[in-house]
Amino acid sequence: MSIQHGFHATISARAGQGDALVALLLAAPSLGNEDCLVFLVSRSASNPDLVSVAEGWSSQEAHGKFFASNAAQTFVAQLAPLIAGESIYSDAIPVGGKAILA
Repeated sequence: MSIQHGFHATISARAGQGDALVALLLAAPSLGNEDCLVFLVSRSASNPDLVSVAEGWSSQEAHGKFFASNAAQTFVAQLAPLIAGESIYSDAIPVGGKAILA
């Protein structure tokens, strides 16, 4: 299955909430979805409250269907109190590379 849709999100956590935001993202319901092919959570080395997520999906339709689900909407509601302001999104389709995570 190839990645046809993706994005990169930069998210500012409320002060001191970076760890909680990362923990919640690492338990995202999309991780268990077969159409979610990439879900990588990162954080700034200099600002622990600045978190980013790279996602890659089999199609825009698959992402839209998942995002409209009750599980996804519940997850978004759980994220909201941890986030300060609007997240920044950019169109980005993962094409390859390497990730070795502990």
